[in-house]
Amino acid sequence: MRLQHLQLIQQIAETGSLRAAAERMHLSQPALTKSLRNVEEELGVALVTRSPRGARLTAAGELLSARAAVALREIQRAREEVAWHVQRAHALISVGVSPAAAAQLIPGALAHFRTRWPRIHVRLLDTLYPQALGQLRSGEIDLAIGPLPKGSGYTDIHTQLLFASPLVVAARRTHPLRRAHRLAALDTATWLLTGPAGGPGDPAQLNLWQPDDLARITPVVCESFSIVLTLLREMDVLALMPQGFFDYHAPAMGLIRLPIRDTLATTPVYAMWRADAPLSAPAQRLLDAFTEQARGLR
Repeated sequence: MRLQHLQLIQQIAETGSLRAAAERMHLSQPALTKSLRNVEEELGVALVTRSPRGARLTAAGELLSARAAVALREIQRAREEVAWHVQRAHALISVGVSPAAAAQLIPGALAHFRTRWPRIHVRLLDTLYPQALGQLRSGEIDLAIGPLPKGSGYTDIHTQLLFASPLVVAARRTHPLRRAHRLAALDTATWLLTGPAGGPGDPAQLNLWQPDDLARITPVVCESFSIVLTLLREMDVLALMPQGFFDYHAPAMGLIRLPIRDTLATTPVYAMWRADAPLSAPAQRLLDAFTEQARGLR
């Protein structure tokens, strides 16, 4: 199997047409069809089905396409890394960052990194941990920075603890429970579920309610921290959030931290990357910058 075979499978998946795939690859349609036939014979299975509406991948073709996407991304990254090493050319690093990490970690780490490596481009994406793991596995991002679910263990993902941020209960200044000192006093409040169920922003971890009551007390699920801040400012609702995120964003939004005396959990923040694909030299340098910045947050 050659690189061209992987490329043609990807082009067929994207275009849904043998003709369009051939045009993208600057091949004649007979040449593409012959190449496709060769790889199907090698694997012993049909990869594409044809119809008057076009061409689509079979189940086997979709399996190959998923692996091909990762392989092609790794080849492109290898080219970028070699070019960067030989010529100090521009390189690109993609990083998925959770809101819990962005405010505390990214500005300082990125400033330090850009001082030493100004020719390396960094692409930052907002991610929550379930999506981040999928993006790592598919090769869409090189690094992920954020929390992990409790008790998680992955053999295909390397993790490195960076720092831990305490949780706080946030509300607007006029919330009726703004002076509450105990978690038990919050059991009748309406909460926002921030991020995925079971994550750092899930009030279920406070153990104030029976499972059947959770849907009642968290009628709104927010996977955007900017929306959480807006709703907190405009409504009498409560939300759990990392203290670092709160300190960075909340005061300017007119939000307060409830003076809860009970001990709240902390949110560990990790760096994550694929175990089967070594970090490029630029990505490793960026991870070093994150690690150095995190030392001041522990």
